[in-house]
Amino acid sequence: MSNIQNIVDAVASGSSSAKAQVEEALKRANDKKDFNAILSLTNERALKRADEIDSRIKKGENAGRLAGVPFVAKDNFLTFGSPTTAASKILGNFEAPIQATAVEKLEAEGAICIGKANLDAFAHGGSTENSAYGPTKNAVDTARVAGGSSGGSAVAVALDIVPFTLGSDTGGSIRQPASFNGVVGVKPTYGTVSRFGVVAMASSTDVIGPITKNIADAELVMDVLAGKDDYDATTLPDFFKPQTEQVKKQKVGIVKELMSDGVEPEVLKITNDYIEKLRTAGHSVEEVSLPLAPMCLAMYYIIVPAEVSSNLARYDGIRYGVRAGAKDLGELYGKSRDQGFEPENKRRILIGSYVLSSGYYDAYYNQAARARTLLIQQFNGLFEKYDVLIGPVTPTVAFKLGENTDDPLKMYMTDVMTTPANLAGVPAISVPAGETAEGLPVGVQLIGQLKSDAALLALARSMEANNE
Repeated sequence: MSNIQNIVDAVASGSSSAKAQVEEALKRANDKKDFNAILSLTNERALKRADEIDSRIKKGENAGRLAGVPFVAKDNFLTFGSPTTAASKILGNFEAPIQATAVEKLEAEGAICIGKANLDAFAHGGSTENSAYGPTKNAVDTARVAGGSSGGSAVAVALDIVPFTLGSDTGGSIRQPASFNGVVGVKPTYGTVSRFGVVAMASSTDVIGPITKNIADAELVMDVLAGKDDYDATTLPDFFKPQTEQVKKQKVGIVKELMSDGVEPEVLKITNDYIEKLRTAGHSVEEVSLPLAPMCLAMYYIIVPAEVSSNLARYDGIRYGVRAGAKDLGELYGKSRDQGFEPENKRRILIGSYVLSSGYYDAYYNQAARARTLLIQQFNGLFEKYDVLIGPVTPTVAFKLGENTDDPLKMYMTDVMTTPANLAGVPAISVPAGETAEGLPVGVQLIGQLKSDAALLALARSMEANNE
């Protein structure tokens, strides 16, 4: 049953109120401060909005499909009533003059943003250890990472602070923390949800999606978020309609390159158990090959840093954000960026500037862009025969805090299974599949063809019902 719908029904019937829901969420956020999942709370604005919604309900007006539901936005979404820092020092004092379209759409339906979630600064990372405000702790084991970059968003849902959060996914940033914390993470088809008002990381792979406790909630939030936005030229006309009819038998392909030796045995076992459940439910499942899958990490870490170095050029210490003291313009740029960016931001700017420089552009960037086209063709070929592809979300469970911080390559390897969907623009979701002997959550990844988001979620929902 949808947690969100329960809240909406309770607020509409008068057995609860929007104000009570917001107050309880704010209290839970304060009680769980030690996890460092939330960077700032918008108490005053949230309570004012709750009062407005309660007043509309009392008058018998329609307060929206999400009336009274509290949520948290990742701190790279521009929002009113709180700073938008992208978990960086350079935006430490930035108050947004506008709100992200995604936040506006949710608020138009009566949802109430109560705060901002921690992330890797500028969404660069897979553990939320690259935040200028300290790491977020895993919801199940506080000695482990939350995953990233939407670590705070995943933990806020796993701890029941709010029923849903907003995240962004450039190479796995919604799915990987969802898997590490045992919640649902949705990376929609590229262009399904507007990116307007979200701090850009890599514009050709960035997508916006929800993190929820169950599939019904994900469908509800996606239904509100999806659709064309005049402020984002990459958005698609609204194609997302939650499926109500029974799920037909699907042809499922197990991507063999994602089930390789590098995957921890328990992760493999839990993934295979989920695959068996698909078979038991009557779906046909067989192994398939996506030959370019092992190359995706290399493509990703050329294409994405190139776009990062371009997108981060706007942070100059002059137009907005923190400004360093300096004698001249060159020093102002240099000092503001040196003090404002985290080491991982600098690393990606350097890689990106290098692969775009004359003499290396053809050798690196162009080659990666060509390989990306071939990857898309391989996906298209598979989707001619199969409805859904499946594999693990990550090769491991959540690793220990500090375990990979000194080894960027080891950290990048956590994206090895999530980057293919981003490079191809196809939808992918992380669904909780089980726990290891230690009780650590493991998610499986379902990947669909372009615009099959609703069908993918419907399949996941039918499997969730089978497991209950």
